[in-house]
Formats: sequence, C-alpha cells, structure tokens
Amino acid sequence: MRGRYKILVYGCQMNVADAERMEGQLQAAGYVRTEETADADVILINTCCVRETAEDKVYGKIGEIKKVKERHPQLIFGITGCMAQKEGENLMRRAPHIDFVLGTGKVQELGRIVAEIAAERAPVVDVALDAHAVEEDLPIARGGTLSAWVPIMYGCNNYCTYCIVPYVRGRERSRMPEEVVAEVRRAAADGYREVTLLGQNVNSYGKDHGQADFADLLHMVDAVEGIRRVRFMTSHPKDISDKLIDTIKNGTHICE
Repeated sequence: MRGRYKILVYGCQMNVADAERMEGQLQAAGYVRTEETADADVILINTCCVRETAEDKVYGKIGEIKKVKERHPQLIFGITGCMAQKEGENLMRRAPHIDFVLGTGKVQELGRIVAEIAAERAPVVDVALDAHAVEEDLPIARGGTLSAWVPIMYGCNNYCTYCIVPYVRGRERSRMPEEVVAEVRRAAADGYREVTLLGQNVNSYGKDHGQADFADLLHMVDAVEGIRRVRFMTSHPKDISDKLIDTIKNGTHICE
C-alpha cells in the first residue's frame, strides 16, 4: 500500500465523474481511500467555480488543509477542477502549501503528477486545455452500486453571457460512440442498472467527429443488455432535434 487518499468534490455531476477517474488512478497506484483528513497522505479538492459560494467553500477548506500539512509535511495536496483551471498559479501564490494545480483537461495525468511530487516534491501547475483531447481508458472507482456516471463529451461552444463553463471546460469534444458503449457495457457487467450520460451540452454530442449524434448514441446505449434506465444531463434546447425527440419517445429504457 502506497498510502491513503481523500478527495473532496464540489460542484456538478461531471466533477463527480472526474473524481471517480482520479480515484481509479490513485487506487491503481496502490493508494486506499480514507474518510479522515488527518490520516490522508494525498488530499485532492475537485473544485467548482460556477457559483461564488462554491469558491468560498474551497478557500475555507484550503485554509483547513494548511493546518493538517503543518502537522504532516509529507502530505501531497492538490487542487483540481474548474477553479483550478480558472485560477492556475494564483492558487499557489495565495496558498503556497498547495503542491499541484491540475486543470479540467488533465484528469488523466493525476497518477503521474502524484508520483512525481512524491519523488521530487517540486510543485506543478498544469492547466493547458487541448482542443481535441478526450479522456479514455482510465481506471474508474465508481461510487454507489446502482447508478453509473458516464461522460460522453466535454466542454461547450455556446459561450452564454452568464456562464463560465466554456472558459474552464474548453470547447466541445465528444468521445467516440464505441468507447461510450463499451464503458456502459462494463458498468452493466459490474452490476450497475442505471447510467447517466454526462456532458455540458449532450444535445451537441458528435458534432465534432461526425460518427454519431446524440440520438444515435442514446439508441446504442438503450440496447445495452442489463441497463434498465438511461438518463442524461445537461442539454441545451436549441440543439434538440425531431430525431432526438423520437428516439426518447420510442426508447425502451430512456427516462428523460
């Protein structure tokens, strides 16, 4: 066993799904979960910046972790998620006890970053956003036993005046349909009976790669043996089509 980790998650369901992939990487590296902050060798805060109250909570928690790190100097403390993407190095300037800041497009790098810091203790800030990168083949430590979160796309192209999401999640990038269906099948094989397909705007799924649109993907997932309920979030009404409406209407397990 390498040590113990604790992940604190703020914000949306996509953050929960990202945290499950972070947990998977830590467990693959030999870490085990703990609920006790004082027992942890690695602490991550997966952050949200859509609302100011979420940021305030994170800053309060960062202050609490400082006291823990004073007692446990070898603790590895990282900030991930949307607030990490937005603030970057500013977080370290405000709180030098942070060991790394990892942006929303770097979930797949967590295991490597933690290993490097454990070996070298050099701080890391990586908030680069690749316009085409999607996360595939990551180990997943799912929470619960009934419902599974399955990201199908990342980012948003709408740039609504009031919304920060495109700036911290990047532009739309869709996973390939066969990868999504394969993940749903693995979840079903593990005993999950409900899946929620996740994206900042699921109705735009597939516009970038052209292999399948959201209606096609829903139809594929609806046919996976063992899945009894298919849900999705979130969607933008401007991108809904008659084809999608018909798919939802005629689906066997589609709930929304």
